[in-house]
Amino acid sequence: MKVTRTFDILDNLAANYPKEDTLAGKENKKWVKYSTNNYVKNANNVSYGLLALGLKPGDKVATVSNNRPEWNFIDMGLSQAGMVHVPVYPTISYEEYEHILAHSDAKIIIVSDKILYKKIKPIIDKTKSIQGIYTFNKIEGANHWSAITELGQKSESFYAKELVDIRKQVKEDDLVTIIYTSGTTGLSKGVMLSHKNLVSNAVATSKAHYFGSEHRTLSFLPLCHVYERMLNYHFQYKGISFYYAENVGTIGENLKEVKPQIFSTVPRLLESVFAKIQNAANDLSPLKKEIFDWALKLGFRYDHDHKNGFLYTLQLKLANKLVFSKWREALGNNVKIIVSGGAALQPRLARVFGAAGIYVLEGYGLTETAPVIAVSNFVTRQMEIGTVGPVLSGVSLKIADDGEIMAKGPNIMLGYYKNPELTKQVITEEGYFHTGDIGELTAKGNLRITDRKKEIFKMSSGKYISPQVIENKFKESPIIEQLMVVGENEKFASAIISPSFEQLHNYSKKNKIEYASNKDLIDNKEIISLFQKEVRQINKNVGKTEEIKRFKLVCEEWTPVSGELSPTLKLKRKVLYQKYDHLLEEIYNPSKI
Repeated sequence: MKVTRTFDILDNLAANYPKEDTLAGKENKKWVKYSTNNYVKNANNVSYGLLALGLKPGDKVATVSNNRPEWNFIDMGLSQAGMVHVPVYPTISYEEYEHILAHSDAKIIIVSDKILYKKIKPIIDKTKSIQGIYTFNKIEGANHWSAITELGQKSESFYAKELVDIRKQVKEDDLVTIIYTSGTTGLSKGVMLSHKNLVSNAVATSKAHYFGSEHRTLSFLPLCHVYERMLNYHFQYKGISFYYAENVGTIGENLKEVKPQIFSTVPRLLESVFAKIQNAANDLSPLKKEIFDWALKLGFRYDHDHKNGFLYTLQLKLANKLVFSKWREALGNNVKIIVSGGAALQPRLARVFGAAGIYVLEGYGLTETAPVIAVSNFVTRQMEIGTVGPVLSGVSLKIADDGEIMAKGPNIMLGYYKNPELTKQVITEEGYFHTGDIGELTAKGNLRITDRKKEIFKMSSGKYISPQVIENKFKESPIIEQLMVVGENEKFASAIISPSFEQLHNYSKKNKIEYASNKDLIDNKEIISLFQKEVRQINKNVGKTEEIKRFKLVCEEWTPVSGELSPTLKLKRKVLYQKYDHLLEEIYNPSKI
């Protein structure tokens, strides 16, 4: 079956991979599974219901929701009816909601729960384009989303033929979604993606592994982000059962229940998993801790090319039996592949998880590229640690004179919604998209990302600093959760550090350090001394210009909800610069304080 539009994936699923657990989510602590047939019926009823409400092809519908099977029903129902899905993050500001809902021209909005309903209802009341609001959870006084499907069931005889006609008229180059992505300044931009953008990416990336209809995945990254959205289509295209985690806090429990063979994540979550493993190891007996540390040292030497020799292979087998087998058990005992994207992955994590028999396929792309430009390939064994793998089939790539990565292919967006001028700035006449990232191709033909073009800054000495490279090195420390490297136009590089407070609490307990709050902790002389030693040690592994000469600890944990991180856990540098302006003043202008 030819798959060119997103709803063709559902047709392909029904024709080739009918099963009882195509989608699954937790309701009242129990897994509720939806068959392929049920999925198709729900999507059709969404289409009929929206047509009965008066919506037409090209109309926009927004969703603000957590991950759940109902999201898929809405998404496919919109797609095959020629309508446009506008997925919105549940954690953005009031100002952003106002902007997106008005700018997108959404006619209907569907939100997941009571908190979001209360937050968004006042905005909707003054947004002229929106004709109705529905909820996934049952909320008193609100229209439940089932009203759409129930209307669809009743209206099937009126709209069945119309839906068939609409499906035939939908072309692969038609707009299927607008995804709003934040820029470095101002309000978010609406990225227009076509069926071809998403489907070509789903099909091309599906060749990176061999899993199929007998396998499962666990989803916990936000579906409103293009990364998880495309992988949602990717997994459906291959017939892989899609289970939704309850929330970030239950991922560990859900992995053991679902026992997936593959799942996607972002580096920060892998870093968190590894930090917890290290933390738990601190409670082992001296002998077991020694064995754990030995296994880690072996893991950090691992390479996919098996260059370490016969003795290393024998030692690794023993390490797997004694240590790494327990890691696999904690992840459900079936995980073979983890897909990592959204930010740079620490090479040591790729190594140690690979040593444990869990292969991390790192990929790279942007919302504007739907999203994958390059990804490591398990099938062809193109898995070079420290790179994001080979450029995707069908995508052309060139490196500009200044090192910027430029990409062209079926995955490049249609443009920015209502902003043709900005579109012209990022897409050349030849069709190449300016990624804004700096990179290079290795001798093996894999893409290595070295930094973000706009984030590279010059010191007063004239030398350039690539902050991401330094930040990634410092985040290997178990006591550093996040940090931002600063020093543009200054004599030396410095950093604002958000510590790993879980590690600091454990350290304080063992060393009998008394504190009433995290603020007390970061002001404690012994804790400051701990960080000074850690920074000095890590400085030995970076160039002289990249050394962190001064740093300031902060008592806040940086999260997407509090605003310092993006939904994919990238630093929001502008927000951080504004928030810690006083600390930067203390670092670089102490005489003025």
